[in-house]
Amino acid sequence: MSSHDLVLRGGRVIDPETGLDGVRDIGIDGHSISAMSAAPLTGASVLDVSGLVVAPGFIDLHSHAQSLAGRRLQACDGVTAAFDLEAGRTPVSQAYALEAADGSPIHYGFSSSWAAVRMAVLGDDAPAVGIDGMISTLGDPSWQGPANSDQESMLLDLLSADLADGAIGIGMLMGYAPEVDPAEYLAVARLAAQADVPTFTHCRDLIELNPETRIDGAEELVRAASETGAHMHHCHVNSTSGRHIDRVLALVERCRSEGGRVTVEAYPYGSGATAIGAAFLAPDRLRQRGLLPTSLIYLPTGERVASESRLSELRATDPGGLVIIDFFDESAPADRAVLRRSLEFADAIVASDAMPLVSALSRGGRPDDDDEQSASGSWLGRRSEEWPLPPGFITHPRTAGCFSRALRLWREDGSGTPLAEAVRRCTLLPAQVLESSTPAMRHKGRIQPGADADIVVFDPEAISDQATYDDSTRLSSGIRHVLVDGTFVLRDSGLLPESRPGRPLRGSPR
Repeated sequence: MSSHDLVLRGGRVIDPETGLDGVRDIGIDGHSISAMSAAPLTGASVLDVSGLVVAPGFIDLHSHAQSLAGRRLQACDGVTAAFDLEAGRTPVSQAYALEAADGSPIHYGFSSSWAAVRMAVLGDDAPAVGIDGMISTLGDPSWQGPANSDQESMLLDLLSADLADGAIGIGMLMGYAPEVDPAEYLAVARLAAQADVPTFTHCRDLIELNPETRIDGAEELVRAASETGAHMHHCHVNSTSGRHIDRVLALVERCRSEGGRVTVEAYPYGSGATAIGAAFLAPDRLRQRGLLPTSLIYLPTGERVASESRLSELRATDPGGLVIIDFFDESAPADRAVLRRSLEFADAIVASDAMPLVSALSRGGRPDDDDEQSASGSWLGRRSEEWPLPPGFITHPRTAGCFSRALRLWREDGSGTPLAEAVRRCTLLPAQVLESSTPAMRHKGRIQPGADADIVVFDPEAISDQATYDDSTRLSSGIRHVLVDGTFVLRDSGLLPESRPGRPLRGSPR
Protein backbone atom coordinates (compact mmCIF):
# COMPACT_ATOMS: atom_id res chain seq x y z
CA MET A 1 0.00 0.00 0.00
CA SER A 2 1.44 3.40 -0.99
CA SER A 3 2.10 5.96 1.73
CA HIS A 4 1.13 9.61 1.49
CA ASP A 5 2.80 12.77 2.74
CA LEU A 6 -0.23 13.45 4.96
CA VAL A 7 -3.40 11.57 5.78
CA LEU A 8 -6.49 13.21 7.25
CA ARG A 9 -8.09 10.28 9.03
CA GLY A 10 -11.77 9.54 9.50
CA GLY A 11 -13.40 12.90 8.90
CA ARG A 12 -16.83 13.56 7.46
CA VAL A 13 -15.83 14.51 3.92
CA ILE A 14 -18.13 16.83 1.96
CA ASP A 15 -17.41 17.16 -1.76
CA PRO A 16 -20.00 19.51 -3.27
CA GLU A 17 -19.30 18.47 -6.86
CA THR A 18 -19.85 14.72 -6.54
CA GLY A 19 -22.33 14.94 -3.66
CA LEU A 20 -20.13 12.84 -1.38
CA ASP A 21 -20.98 13.26 2.30
CA GLY A 22 -19.39 10.41 4.21
CA VAL A 23 -16.50 9.27 6.37
CA ARG A 24 -13.25 8.97 4.44
CA ASP A 25 -9.49 9.09 4.79
CA ILE A 26 -7.85 11.68 2.57
CA GLY A 27 -4.32 11.25 1.25
CA ILE A 28 -2.36 14.40 0.38
CA ASP A 29 0.87 14.46 -1.60
CA GLY A 30 2.53 17.76 -2.39
CA HIS A 31 -0.08 20.36 -3.30
CA SER A 32 -2.86 17.93 -4.21
CA ILE A 33 -5.33 15.40 -2.90
CA SER A 34 -4.04 12.07 -4.20
CA ALA A 35 -6.42 9.54 -2.64
CA MET A 36 -9.70 9.11 -0.78
CA SER A 37 -10.76 5.89 0.84
CA ALA A 38 -13.31 4.43 3.21
CA ALA A 39 -10.50 2.13 4.37
CA PRO A 40 -7.52 3.50 6.30
CA LEU A 41 -4.70 5.09 4.31
CA THR A 42 -1.08 5.22 5.43
CA GLY A 43 1.00 8.35 5.57
CA ALA A 44 4.23 9.85 6.81
CA SER A 45 1.98 12.05 8.94
CA VAL A 46 -1.52 11.09 10.05
CA LEU A 47 -3.96 13.56 11.59
CA ASP A 48 -7.12 12.21 13.26
CA VAL A 49 -10.06 14.39 12.22
CA SER A 50 -12.85 12.01 13.23
CA GLY A 51 -16.02 13.81 14.25
CA LEU A 52 -15.05 16.85 12.16
CA VAL A 53 -16.10 18.01 8.71
CA VAL A 54 -13.45 18.04 5.98
CA ALA A 55 -14.50 20.42 3.21
CA PRO A 56 -12.94 22.44 0.43
CA GLY A 57 -11.48 25.70 1.69
CA PHE A 58 -13.90 28.60 1.48
CA ILE A 59 -13.48 30.81 -1.60
CA ASP A 60 -14.21 34.51 -1.16
CA LEU A 61 -15.00 36.37 -4.39
CA HIS A 62 -15.24 39.74 -2.67
CA SER A 63 -12.49 40.72 -0.27
CA HIS A 64 -10.89 44.14 0.09
CA ALA A 65 -8.78 42.88 3.03
CA GLN A 66 -5.85 42.28 0.71
CA SER A 67 -3.04 42.60 3.24
CA LEU A 68 -1.12 40.03 5.23
CA ALA A 69 -3.18 40.88 8.32
CA GLY A 70 -6.48 40.75 6.46
CA ARG A 71 -5.69 37.43 4.83
CA ARG A 72 -4.66 35.94 8.15
CA LEU A 73 -8.02 36.91 9.62
CA GLN A 74 -9.74 35.29 6.67
CA ALA A 75 -7.65 32.13 6.92
CA CYS A 76 -8.86 31.78 10.51
CA ASP A 77 -12.40 31.91 9.07
CA GLY A 78 -11.66 28.93 6.82
CA VAL A 79 -10.88 30.93 3.66
CA THR A 80 -8.17 29.51 1.38
CA ALA A 81 -8.58 31.94 -1.56
CA ALA A 82 -9.75 35.57 -1.44
CA PHE A 83 -10.26 37.75 -4.50
CA ASP A 84 -10.90 41.46 -4.94
CA LEU A 85 -13.18 41.38 -7.97
CA GLU A 86 -15.77 44.10 -7.33
CA ALA A 87 -13.23 46.93 -7.00
CA GLY A 88 -10.33 45.18 -8.74
CA ARG A 89 -6.93 46.67 -9.54
CA THR A 90 -5.20 48.41 -12.42
CA PRO A 91 -2.64 48.01 -13.85
CA VAL A 92 -3.28 44.44 -12.77
CA SER A 93 0.29 43.32 -13.51
CA GLN A 94 1.60 45.82 -10.94
CA ALA A 95 -1.01 44.71 -8.41
CA TYR A 96 0.11 41.09 -8.62
CA ALA A 97 3.76 42.11 -8.35
CA LEU A 98 3.10 44.18 -5.22
CA GLU A 99 1.16 41.40 -3.52
CA ALA A 100 3.83 38.79 -4.24
CA ALA A 101 6.52 40.69 -2.33
CA ASP A 102 5.49 39.73 1.22
CA GLY A 103 3.91 36.34 0.65
CA SER A 104 0.39 35.33 1.65
CA PRO A 105 -1.19 32.60 3.79
CA ILE A 106 -3.98 32.14 1.21
CA HIS A 107 -4.40 32.45 -2.55
CA TYR A 108 -5.45 35.77 -4.04
CA GLY A 109 -6.39 37.40 -7.34
CA PHE A 110 -7.82 40.52 -8.97
CA SER A 111 -10.13 41.69 -11.69
CA SER A 112 -9.41 44.74 -13.80
CA SER A 113 -10.80 47.82 -12.09
CA TRP A 114 -13.20 49.81 -14.25
CA ALA A 115 -13.34 52.47 -11.50
CA ALA A 116 -9.56 52.85 -11.26
CA VAL A 117 -9.28 52.98 -15.05
CA ARG A 118 -11.90 55.73 -15.08
CA MET A 119 -10.01 57.58 -12.36
CA ALA A 120 -6.91 57.47 -14.56
CA VAL A 121 -8.70 58.53 -17.77
CA LEU A 122 -11.26 61.04 -16.50
CA GLY A 123 -10.14 61.85 -12.96
CA ASP A 124 -7.88 64.60 -11.67
CA ASP A 125 -5.32 62.09 -10.39
CA ALA A 126 -4.77 58.40 -11.03
CA PRO A 127 -4.91 56.48 -7.73
CA ALA A 128 -2.14 54.26 -6.45
CA VAL A 129 -2.42 50.60 -7.37
CA GLY A 130 -3.59 49.46 -3.91
CA ILE A 131 -7.08 49.57 -2.45
CA ASP A 132 -6.38 52.56 -0.22
CA GLY A 133 -5.69 54.88 -3.13
CA MET A 134 -8.95 53.85 -4.72
CA ILE A 135 -10.93 54.23 -1.49
CA SER A 136 -9.65 57.76 -0.97
CA THR A 137 -10.74 58.70 -4.51
CA LEU A 138 -14.19 57.08 -4.53
CA GLY A 139 -15.96 60.30 -3.61
CA ASP A 140 -14.12 62.47 -6.16
CA PRO A 141 -16.69 63.57 -8.77
CA SER A 142 -14.02 64.12 -11.43
CA TRP A 143 -14.08 60.45 -12.52
CA GLN A 144 -17.82 59.83 -12.16
CA GLY A 145 -19.34 61.66 -15.14
CA PRO A 146 -20.13 60.53 -18.68
CA ALA A 147 -17.19 59.70 -20.95
CA ASN A 148 -16.86 60.96 -24.51
CA SER A 149 -16.17 58.51 -27.33
CA ASP A 150 -12.40 58.94 -27.16
CA GLN A 151 -12.38 58.42 -23.40
CA GLU A 152 -14.59 55.34 -23.68
CA SER A 153 -12.24 53.85 -26.28
CA MET A 154 -9.30 54.49 -23.96
CA LEU A 155 -11.20 52.87 -21.07
CA LEU A 156 -11.88 49.74 -23.10
CA ASP A 157 -8.27 49.57 -24.27
CA LEU A 158 -6.95 49.74 -20.71
CA LEU A 159 -9.39 47.09 -19.53
CA SER A 160 -8.33 44.90 -22.45
CA ALA A 161 -4.68 45.37 -21.50
CA ASP A 162 -5.43 44.16 -17.98
CA LEU A 163 -7.22 41.10 -19.34
CA ALA A 164 -4.15 40.37 -21.45
CA ASP A 165 -2.06 40.59 -18.27
CA GLY A 166 -4.14 38.03 -16.36
CA ALA A 167 -7.02 39.97 -14.82
CA ILE A 168 -9.72 37.51 -13.75
CA GLY A 169 -12.59 39.65 -15.05
CA ILE A 170 -13.81 43.24 -14.84
CA GLY A 171 -15.00 44.89 -11.62
CA MET A 172 -17.55 47.68 -12.00
CA LEU A 173 -18.39 50.07 -9.13
CA MET A 174 -21.48 51.52 -10.82
CA GLY A 175 -23.00 52.55 -7.50
CA TYR A 176 -20.16 55.01 -6.99
CA ALA A 177 -20.60 56.71 -10.37
CA PRO A 178 -24.36 57.12 -10.85
CA GLU A 179 -24.09 59.57 -13.78
CA VAL A 180 -22.21 57.20 -16.09
CA ASP A 181 -24.02 56.58 -19.36
CA PRO A 182 -25.68 53.13 -19.33
CA ALA A 183 -24.27 52.61 -22.84
CA GLU A 184 -20.79 52.47 -21.33
CA TYR A 185 -21.84 49.64 -19.03
CA LEU A 186 -23.09 47.70 -22.04
CA ALA A 187 -19.84 48.36 -23.89
CA VAL A 188 -17.82 46.92 -21.01
CA ALA A 189 -20.18 43.93 -20.82
CA ARG A 190 -19.62 43.30 -24.54
CA LEU A 191 -15.87 43.36 -23.98
CA ALA A 192 -16.26 40.83 -21.16
CA ALA A 193 -18.46 38.61 -23.32
CA GLN A 194 -15.91 38.65 -26.14
CA ALA A 195 -13.12 37.73 -23.73
CA ASP A 196 -15.32 35.16 -21.92
CA VAL A 197 -14.65 36.67 -18.51
CA PRO A 198 -17.17 37.59 -15.80
CA THR A 199 -18.00 41.10 -14.65
CA PHE A 200 -18.52 41.92 -10.96
CA THR A 201 -20.96 44.77 -10.41
CA HIS A 202 -21.81 46.97 -7.46
CA CYS A 203 -25.13 48.06 -8.96
CA ARG A 204 -26.26 51.64 -9.08
CA ASP A 205 -29.42 52.69 -7.25
CA LEU A 206 -32.73 50.92 -7.58
CA ILE A 207 -35.50 53.13 -8.85
CA GLU A 208 -37.37 52.70 -5.53
CA LEU A 209 -34.44 54.33 -3.75
CA ASN A 210 -33.72 57.03 -6.32
CA PRO A 211 -36.51 57.78 -8.79
CA GLU A 212 -34.10 60.03 -10.73
CA THR A 213 -31.51 57.31 -11.36
CA ARG A 214 -30.45 57.05 -15.01
CA ILE A 215 -31.41 53.38 -14.99
CA ASP A 216 -32.56 50.95 -12.34
CA GLY A 217 -29.41 49.16 -11.15
CA ALA A 218 -30.86 45.66 -11.12
CA GLU A 219 -32.54 46.13 -14.53
CA GLU A 220 -29.23 47.39 -15.93
CA LEU A 221 -27.38 44.26 -14.84
CA VAL A 222 -29.87 41.73 -16.19
CA ARG A 223 -30.26 43.71 -19.42
CA ALA A 224 -26.50 43.52 -19.96
CA ALA A 225 -26.59 39.75 -19.42
CA SER A 226 -29.44 39.35 -21.91
CA GLU A 227 -28.15 41.71 -24.61
CA THR A 228 -24.44 40.86 -24.56
CA GLY A 229 -24.27 37.27 -23.30
CA ALA A 230 -21.76 38.31 -20.64
CA HIS A 231 -21.57 36.56 -17.29
CA MET A 232 -22.81 39.26 -14.90
CA HIS A 233 -22.08 38.72 -11.21
CA HIS A 234 -24.25 40.77 -8.81
CA CYS A 235 -22.13 41.77 -5.83
CA HIS A 236 -23.66 41.90 -2.32
CA VAL A 237 -27.23 41.68 -3.56
CA ASN A 238 -28.47 42.08 0.03
CA SER A 239 -26.97 45.52 0.64
CA THR A 240 -27.79 47.13 -2.73
CA SER A 241 -31.32 45.69 -2.84
CA GLY A 242 -32.34 46.14 0.80
CA ARG A 243 -36.04 45.59 1.37
CA HIS A 244 -36.62 45.40 -2.37
CA ILE A 245 -34.75 42.12 -2.55
CA ASP A 246 -37.73 40.10 -3.77
CA ARG A 247 -38.11 42.21 -6.92
CA VAL A 248 -34.40 42.03 -7.64
CA LEU A 249 -34.19 38.28 -7.17
CA ALA A 250 -37.25 37.81 -9.37
CA LEU A 251 -35.46 39.76 -12.11
CA VAL A 252 -32.42 37.53 -11.75
CA GLU A 253 -34.56 34.40 -11.83
CA ARG A 254 -36.35 35.53 -14.98
CA CYS A 255 -33.07 36.39 -16.71
CA ARG A 256 -31.64 33.00 -15.83
CA SER A 257 -34.73 31.23 -17.15
CA GLU A 258 -34.22 33.02 -20.47
CA GLY A 259 -30.59 31.89 -20.69
CA GLY A 260 -28.82 34.85 -19.13
CA ARG A 261 -25.69 34.20 -17.07
CA VAL A 262 -26.27 35.98 -13.77
CA THR A 263 -24.82 34.93 -10.43
CA VAL A 264 -25.38 36.60 -7.07
CA GLU A 265 -23.56 36.84 -3.76
CA ALA A 266 -24.62 37.97 -0.29
CA TYR A 267 -23.13 38.38 3.16
CA PRO A 268 -24.96 37.53 6.41
CA TYR A 269 -24.86 40.97 8.01
CA GLY A 270 -27.26 43.89 8.22
CA SER A 271 -24.56 46.50 7.78
CA GLY A 272 -22.19 47.45 5.00
CA ALA A 273 -18.94 49.38 4.91
CA THR A 274 -17.35 51.80 2.48
CA ALA A 275 -15.69 55.19 2.18
CA ILE A 276 -17.64 58.04 3.73
CA GLY A 277 -17.15 60.07 0.56
CA ALA A 278 -19.19 57.64 -1.57
CA ALA A 279 -21.85 59.36 -3.66
CA PHE A 280 -24.70 57.38 -2.09
CA LEU A 281 -23.72 58.57 1.41
CA ALA A 282 -24.41 62.24 0.68
CA PRO A 283 -27.07 63.50 3.13
CA ASP A 284 -29.83 63.70 0.53
CA ARG A 285 -29.03 60.24 -0.83
CA LEU A 286 -29.12 58.82 2.69
CA ARG A 287 -32.61 60.19 3.18
CA GLN A 288 -33.73 58.45 -0.04
CA ARG A 289 -32.69 55.19 1.59
CA GLY A 290 -34.59 55.94 4.78
CA LEU A 291 -31.28 56.30 6.63
CA LEU A 292 -29.93 59.01 8.91
CA PRO A 293 -26.39 60.20 9.59
CA THR A 294 -26.63 58.21 12.82
CA SER A 295 -26.88 55.08 10.64
CA LEU A 296 -23.15 55.57 9.99
CA ILE A 297 -20.24 54.71 12.28
CA TYR A 298 -17.00 56.48 11.33
CA LEU A 299 -14.38 53.83 12.06
CA PRO A 300 -11.26 55.94 12.80
CA THR A 301 -13.00 57.48 15.83
CA GLY A 302 -15.81 55.01 16.45
CA GLU A 303 -18.37 57.80 16.49
CA ARG A 304 -21.92 57.55 15.24
CA VAL A 305 -22.23 60.49 12.89
CA ALA A 306 -24.42 62.87 14.85
CA SER A 307 -25.79 65.19 12.18
CA GLU A 308 -25.82 66.08 8.51
CA SER A 309 -23.34 68.88 9.19
CA ARG A 310 -20.91 66.42 10.80
CA LEU A 311 -21.40 64.04 7.87
CA SER A 312 -20.62 66.82 5.42
CA GLU A 313 -17.54 67.75 7.43
CA LEU A 314 -16.17 64.21 7.42
CA ARG A 315 -16.90 63.78 3.72
CA ALA A 316 -14.91 66.94 3.03
CA THR A 317 -11.95 66.30 5.34
CA ASP A 318 -11.57 62.53 5.01
CA PRO A 319 -13.49 61.26 1.95
CA GLY A 320 -11.68 57.91 2.16
CA GLY A 321 -12.53 57.37 5.82
CA LEU A 322 -14.20 54.01 6.33
CA VAL A 323 -17.70 53.83 7.77
CA ILE A 324 -20.08 51.07 8.76
CA ILE A 325 -23.60 51.58 7.43
CA ASP A 326 -26.54 50.06 9.29
CA PHE A 327 -29.08 49.29 6.57
CA PHE A 328 -30.89 46.53 8.53
CA ASP A 329 -31.58 45.93 12.19
CA GLU A 330 -30.05 42.50 12.77
CA SER A 331 -32.14 42.07 15.94
CA ALA A 332 -35.44 42.57 14.09
CA PRO A 333 -37.11 39.37 12.83
CA ALA A 334 -38.41 41.04 9.66
CA ASP A 335 -34.96 42.31 8.72
CA ARG A 336 -33.37 38.96 9.49
CA ALA A 337 -35.93 37.35 7.18
CA VAL A 338 -34.87 39.66 4.33
CA LEU A 339 -31.24 38.68 4.88
CA ARG A 340 -32.21 35.00 4.84
CA ARG A 341 -34.00 35.42 1.51
CA SER A 342 -30.81 36.84 0.02
CA LEU A 343 -28.68 33.96 1.31
CA GLU A 344 -31.20 31.23 0.50
CA PHE A 345 -31.87 32.31 -3.09
CA ALA A 346 -31.07 29.59 -5.62
CA ASP A 347 -27.29 29.24 -5.93
CA ALA A 348 -26.57 32.42 -3.96
CA ILE A 349 -22.88 32.55 -3.07
CA VAL A 350 -21.45 33.58 0.29
CA ALA A 351 -18.94 36.42 -0.09
CA SER A 352 -17.62 38.62 2.68
CA ASP A 353 -16.92 42.08 1.22
CA ALA A 354 -14.08 42.03 3.79
CA MET A 355 -12.67 45.47 4.54
CA PRO A 356 -9.16 46.80 5.17
CA LEU A 357 -8.05 47.20 8.76
CA VAL A 358 -8.19 50.72 10.13
CA SER A 359 -6.13 52.20 12.95
CA ALA A 360 -8.43 53.59 15.62
CA LEU A 361 -6.00 56.15 17.01
CA SER A 362 -8.60 57.85 19.16
CA ARG A 363 -9.37 54.47 20.80
CA GLY A 364 -5.87 53.56 21.89
CA GLY A 365 -4.27 52.21 18.73
CA ARG A 366 -0.59 53.17 18.61
CA PRO A 367 1.04 52.22 15.33
CA ASP A 368 4.81 52.43 15.05
CA ASP A 369 6.29 55.61 13.66
CA ASP A 370 7.42 53.79 10.52
CA ASP A 371 3.91 52.63 9.65
CA GLU A 372 2.37 54.22 6.57
CA GLN A 373 -0.97 55.81 7.35
CA SER A 374 -3.45 57.07 4.80
CA ALA A 375 -5.63 60.06 5.62
CA SER A 376 -8.43 57.67 6.48
CA GLY A 377 -6.30 55.69 8.91
CA SER A 378 -6.09 52.51 6.85
CA TRP A 379 -3.35 50.29 8.18
CA LEU A 380 -0.71 49.80 5.52
CA GLY A 381 2.46 49.41 7.54
CA ARG A 382 5.00 46.84 8.66
CA ARG A 383 3.10 45.92 11.80
CA SER A 384 1.02 43.67 9.63
CA GLU A 385 3.79 41.13 10.29
CA GLU A 386 2.73 40.87 13.95
CA TRP A 387 0.56 38.02 15.14
CA PRO A 388 -1.61 38.01 17.17
CA LEU A 389 -2.78 41.36 15.92
CA PRO A 390 -1.76 44.24 18.17
CA PRO A 391 -4.57 46.25 19.78
CA GLY A 392 -6.05 49.32 18.20
CA PHE A 393 -7.09 48.05 14.78
CA ILE A 394 -10.62 47.53 13.58
CA THR A 395 -12.57 46.44 10.53
CA HIS A 396 -16.04 45.24 9.70
CA PRO A 397 -16.66 41.96 11.59
CA ARG A 398 -17.40 40.21 8.29
CA THR A 399 -13.66 40.33 7.56
CA ALA A 400 -12.96 37.85 10.37
CA GLY A 401 -16.26 36.01 10.62
CA CYS A 402 -18.34 35.93 7.42
CA PHE A 403 -18.15 32.24 6.50
CA SER A 404 -18.39 30.82 10.01
CA ARG A 405 -21.35 33.16 10.62
CA ALA A 406 -23.12 31.93 7.49
CA LEU A 407 -22.69 28.30 8.55
CA ARG A 408 -23.82 29.11 12.09
CA LEU A 409 -26.96 30.89 10.87
CA TRP A 410 -27.88 28.03 8.55
CA ARG A 411 -27.45 25.67 11.51
CA GLU A 412 -29.54 27.76 13.90
CA ASP A 413 -32.27 29.46 11.88
CA GLY A 414 -34.29 26.39 10.99
CA SER A 415 -34.16 27.05 7.24
CA GLY A 416 -33.56 23.38 6.57
CA THR A 417 -30.48 24.08 4.46
CA PRO A 418 -28.32 20.92 4.62
CA LEU A 419 -24.72 21.42 5.67
CA ALA A 420 -23.55 20.08 2.30
CA GLU A 421 -25.56 22.76 0.49
CA ALA A 422 -24.18 25.49 2.76
CA VAL A 423 -20.66 24.26 2.00
CA ARG A 424 -21.40 24.28 -1.74
CA ARG A 425 -22.31 27.97 -1.58
CA CYS A 426 -18.97 28.75 0.08
CA THR A 427 -16.77 26.59 -2.15
CA LEU A 428 -17.85 25.03 -5.44
CA LEU A 429 -20.17 27.81 -6.60
CA PRO A 430 -17.57 30.60 -6.31
CA ALA A 431 -14.99 28.37 -7.98
CA GLN A 432 -17.36 27.82 -10.89
CA VAL A 433 -17.89 31.57 -11.36
CA LEU A 434 -14.17 31.88 -12.17
CA GLU A 435 -13.48 28.71 -14.12
CA SER A 436 -13.92 30.22 -17.58
CA SER A 437 -11.34 32.94 -16.96
CA THR A 438 -9.08 31.24 -14.42
CA PRO A 439 -8.27 27.58 -15.15
CA ALA A 440 -6.70 27.03 -11.71
CA MET A 441 -10.19 27.28 -10.21
CA ARG A 442 -11.19 24.01 -11.88
CA HIS A 443 -9.15 22.24 -9.19
CA LYS A 444 -10.56 24.21 -6.25
CA GLY A 445 -13.84 24.07 -4.38
CA ARG A 446 -13.72 20.27 -4.42
CA ILE A 447 -12.54 17.36 -2.25
CA GLN A 448 -11.53 14.59 -4.66
CA PRO A 449 -8.36 13.04 -6.09
CA GLY A 450 -6.61 15.54 -8.34
CA ALA A 451 -8.09 18.57 -6.61
CA ASP A 452 -5.82 21.10 -4.94
CA ALA A 453 -5.34 20.44 -1.23
CA ASP A 454 -7.07 23.65 -0.14
CA ILE A 455 -9.00 22.28 2.83
CA VAL A 456 -10.85 23.46 5.93
CA VAL A 457 -11.56 21.09 8.85
CA PHE A 458 -14.22 22.28 11.28
CA ASP A 459 -16.56 21.17 14.03
CA PRO A 460 -20.07 21.46 12.53
CA GLU A 461 -21.68 22.08 15.92
CA ALA A 462 -19.13 24.63 17.12
CA ILE A 463 -18.28 26.67 14.04
CA SER A 464 -19.32 30.23 14.71
CA ASP A 465 -18.29 33.81 14.16
CA GLN A 466 -16.88 35.62 17.20
CA ALA A 467 -16.11 39.02 15.62
CA THR A 468 -18.53 41.76 16.66
CA TYR A 469 -18.89 45.43 15.87
CA ASP A 470 -17.11 46.19 19.15
CA ASP A 471 -14.46 43.47 18.77
CA SER A 472 -14.16 43.16 15.02
CA THR A 473 -10.94 41.13 14.72
CA ARG A 474 -11.90 38.35 17.12
CA LEU A 475 -11.25 34.98 15.49
CA SER A 476 -13.95 32.48 14.57
CA SER A 477 -14.43 29.35 16.66
CA GLY A 478 -14.80 25.72 15.63
CA ILE A 479 -12.29 25.83 12.77
CA ARG A 480 -9.57 23.32 13.62
CA HIS A 481 -7.30 23.16 10.58
CA VAL A 482 -6.80 25.00 7.30
CA LEU A 483 -4.49 23.76 4.55
CA VAL A 484 -3.49 25.76 1.48
CA ASP A 485 -1.82 23.80 -1.32
CA GLY A 486 -1.29 20.97 1.18
CA THR A 487 0.46 23.19 3.75
CA PHE A 488 -1.03 23.94 7.16
CA VAL A 489 -1.87 27.60 7.66
CA LEU A 490 -4.05 26.93 10.71
CA ARG A 491 -3.40 23.85 12.87
CA ASP A 492 -5.22 22.91 16.05
CA SER A 493 -7.04 26.26 15.82
CA GLY A 494 -3.80 28.22 15.89
CA LEU A 495 -2.52 30.31 12.97
CA LEU A 496 1.02 29.51 11.83
CA PRO A 497 2.40 33.02 11.15
CA GLU A 498 5.34 31.91 9.03
CA SER A 499 3.20 29.74 6.76
CA ARG A 500 2.60 31.60 3.50
CA PRO A 501 1.82 29.05 0.78
CA GLY A 502 -0.75 31.26 -0.93
CA ARG A 503 -0.09 32.09 -4.53
CA PRO A 504 -1.47 34.49 -7.15
CA LEU A 505 -4.35 33.12 -9.21
CA ARG A 506 -4.46 34.82 -12.60
CA GLY A 507 -6.77 34.64 -15.52
CA SER A 508 -5.70 33.21 -18.85
CA PRO A 509 -4.42 36.06 -21.07
CA ARG A 510 -7.24 37.31 -23.31
